[in-house]
Formats: sequence, structure tokens, C-alpha cells
Amino acid sequence: MSDFILPDIGEGIVECELVKWLVSEGEMIEEDQPVAEVMTDKALVEIPAPYKGRVTRLYHQEGEIAKVHEPLFELVAEGEEGENAGEGPAPSSAPSPSSAIGTEAGQPPAESASETASARVKGEAETAGSAGEVTEDFILPDIGEGIVECEVVEWRVAEGDEIEEDQPVVDVMTDKAMVEITAPKAGRVTQLYYQKEDLAKVHSPLFAFVPRDQESAPAAAEAPAPKQSAPPTVSGQPAAAKAGPAGKRIPASPAVRRIAREHELDLADLPGSGKDGRVLKSDVLEYLEHGKKAPQPAAAPEPAAQPGQPRRTEEQKARVEPIRGVQAAMAKHMASAAANIPHFIYSEEIDVTDLLTLRARLKPEAEAAGSRLTLMPFIMKAMALAVREYPVLNSQLNKEVTEIHYQPQCNIGMAVDSKSGLIVPNVKGVEKLTLLEIADEVARLTEAARSGRVSQQDLRGGTITISNIGALGGTYAAPIINAPEVAIVALGRTQKLPRFDASGQVTERAIMTVSWAGDHRIIDGGTIARFCNRWKSYLEEPQSMLLHLG
Repeated sequence: MSDFILPDIGEGIVECELVKWLVSEGEMIEEDQPVAEVMTDKALVEIPAPYKGRVTRLYHQEGEIAKVHEPLFELVAEGEEGENAGEGPAPSSAPSPSSAIGTEAGQPPAESASETASARVKGEAETAGSAGEVTEDFILPDIGEGIVECEVVEWRVAEGDEIEEDQPVVDVMTDKAMVEITAPKAGRVTQLYYQKEDLAKVHSPLFAFVPRDQESAPAAAEAPAPKQSAPPTVSGQPAAAKAGPAGKRIPASPAVRRIAREHELDLADLPGSGKDGRVLKSDVLEYLEHGKKAPQPAAAPEPAAQPGQPRRTEEQKARVEPIRGVQAAMAKHMASAAANIPHFIYSEEIDVTDLLTLRARLKPEAEAAGSRLTLMPFIMKAMALAVREYPVLNSQLNKEVTEIHYQPQCNIGMAVDSKSGLIVPNVKGVEKLTLLEIADEVARLTEAARSGRVSQQDLRGGTITISNIGALGGTYAAPIINAPEVAIVALGRTQKLPRFDASGQVTERAIMTVSWAGDHRIIDGGTIARFCNRWKSYLEEPQSMLLHLG
């Protein structure tokens, strides 16, 4: 067993940020297999494994600063692991039988859950010969973006269920999106350590299971007795997920499930008005108002109010709801951007009459190809062309505000108002895509974001953002920059307004208002005005884009 010491990674760097773990505790790794991604002052660096073995401990969590020449993770070589198993467990590292039984009987896990879980797995493995059946803990892996905890949204299995390798076991909500956790191997679930809406820590045990090869072992009859209860949690609800008829899962957001739980409602009893029968908050409130009245304690009849006296009303308390997941991440991100970035706001009107006419002509052909052609692909393509002339709009600042990083491609983000909060997936390499390819990506990302299934890859790497607030209403806005980007535009509602034509006659035109916000540390008013004028010219005369498509 030895510690992997973080080596020198060049350019006099003494520390780096741990961006992502590519392995988890207890996992077997091969020589030169990528183990972690770290961010230095200059670039993202991938750290490989020095030799084959098992990872027994991760010394840092994502988002923490790791020092050069200090331990990064603990690794047991393949040969050493077998020797250690033959020697027997050290008294200080293996839990006693009484403590293991106490844990299984439902005692709360210790604060250092990952270390406790690792020790318990080692202890069970060492006593496998006598017990006959080894229960393994599934350690919640790193799921990206510096996330250290996530909310358990829905268990797909219950204790005692048989599972197959790669079968979905649980849905968890991170700060960014819904993530589906799958089974590492086939077996039988023996314990769920968390209940719905509990917060699970990364690197801590999520559930316990008996691998199928252990179940079929000759000594399976000597397996430990079934666990009596699951660990108690704050929520006090059963760990198994609620399901509708024939075991079908009822789609609903964590906030909706929380309201239903507070009122002791079964989601299967609520008619869902959302897509695929999704139960919305309005459905729960409507049911509470008309479908089911909460039982009220019997109260003495209120004396009739005397003439001229005001009628007494009961004091009502505010409903408190914690901010979690995407909403919590958005709150921190927006507050930081508003406080640290000096915003320069620039607004303009764009005549999109000719663009709407062109879209109407191309729409049937796009539909024949299976694409839904909106104005967004044109807006994105025009933006990518304008960025060629004004690349500072597609750049990023380093944290020390000493360098401008001009991005090699234009990855345009689009703010989506999902059920779980505001998220910004982005279309990669817009400058290289056709209008139909952009349209297909916009449709895919919008659907994924609204259903909470957008991938981490789709959320990373954005270089400039569009907020289409005009789809809901409003004309002008003051958008907040999505750091580390340096510019964002809010599209207002398109209106039919009177305008003077070239001959001085009043005519009806389609006018779209736009509001830009630029990072005033590197973008001055003249730059954003010239950029906007160039972008505007492509949208008002869309045929001019043909001259610059490459």
C-alpha cells in the first residue's frame, strides 16, 4: 500500500484544483489508466495511475486544492492486496464484529462515511471464508463539476431486489442535472443507506448488495441474517420509490414530491397534467384544494362577530422550503457574477421581417428532413459569424484577471427554464454546423434540460450565452453574465410595430428587441456596439450570411 504523490506538472506550479475524479474508492485500476483531472493555472491535466492495483482512499474532494509533492490518493498494488489478505486484518483498520452488526442494524453512519465504508468492505472481504456471502457497499462516485453531495430523488429498486449489471438503481439530483446511477455488477440489494430527498455524500456508501457470484457460492447458506432495518433518516419515509400502476414510476420534480410528502399524498393518486403524465406543482395544489381536504381537528364554533367589530383571522405561517440542487447552484453563481463582474448593458432593436419570411420558406423543407426550424438557429449562426470579427466576445478571463483566453470555437449556450431551475446547455462548434444541425441540437438540448436529463458534457465549455426571455414576454432586460464567459444577450418579444420605409411611408415591421451585457473589464461600449451592429446586419439581411459561410 502506498500513497501516490502529486508530481511536478510543469511551469513552476505548486498547487492545482482537483476538477474531477475518474475513479472511486475500492475500484481496480490499470497501469496508465486516467485517475483524476486537475486544473493548473494554464490547462487541464490528466493524472494517470503509476501501476495496476486498487484505489483505497481519495485524499481530496472535487473542487479542493491539491499541493504538489503531497499525497493525492492511496493505491494498493495487485500483488500486495493478496498478501495483505493472507496476513489478516490489522486491528486498527478492520471494524469489530459488534460495530459491523451495529451499523447493519440501523445505526447512523459516521461523518467519515467513505473511510468507514472502505473499512467495512475490507473486513467483510477478509471474513468471506467463514461468512460465505460478502456484502459490498456501492460507493457514490464523483459525478463531476466539483460536486460533493446530491439529493436522492427516486430509488428504482427496493431492498431484496435482484439487479443486473448496468441496471438503473437510483436517480440523484446534483447542482446541475439529474444523474442516473447504475449497478456495477449483478446481485441482490440488501440495504439502501438513504431515503428519498436525503442528501448523499460523494465517496460515501449509497447502497449495499451481494454480488451474484457470491450468492451462488457453495457457502451461501452460511450468509449473515437479513438486516432488520435501514438506517434511520430525517425524512422517516420508506426507502422504496413510490410507483404507479404495474410498478410504473410517477414522474415529478423533487419539490413536488416534497409537497406531496408533507401532505401525506400518494403521487399515484394525483392526475399529472405534464408531459408523460408528469405531476406538476399545480396538480398537487389543485388536488389539495378540490380533491382532498386535509383533516382538521374539531374546533369550537367561533362566536358571531358583533356589529362594528373586525372579524378575527388566524395567523398564518410562511412555508419554508430549502434551496437545493440546481436552484442553489444558480443562486451562488448569479450572486458571484453580479458582485464581481462590472456589467455594461447595451440594448438595440432588430428588424426580423425578412428573416421571418425566409424561415417560412425554409420551414417545409426542414420539416421534411425531420427538423424544427425556429429563429434560434439563424440567431446562433449569425452570432458565430460576428464573433469571427470580434473574438473578444467569445473569450474568457482567468481568475487573476491577468489574461484573456480567446476560445477556439463558438459554443453558444441557451438558458433553459427547467422544472429544477435555470440551466445553460450549449451547442458546440456553431461556426461549423449547418442551420439544420443547429436546429436539431437546440431541440435535443431543450428537451433534455426540461426533463432534467441533460449531460454534464452539454453543460461544460460554453463561450457565450443567449437568454430567450421574449418567448415568455417582455422587451428589454439586464441579463447577468454566465461566468467565466464575458457576454450574454437577452432576446425580447418580437412585435409588429409601425416603421418608416425608404420612401417615408409607414409600414408594418417585425421588431425584436435585444439586450446585451458585457464584462466591462475587457469589453468597452464601442466594441459591443460594433459587434451588435454586425450581428444585426446578418439578421436583418439573412442572405448576406451566405457570403461568409465556410
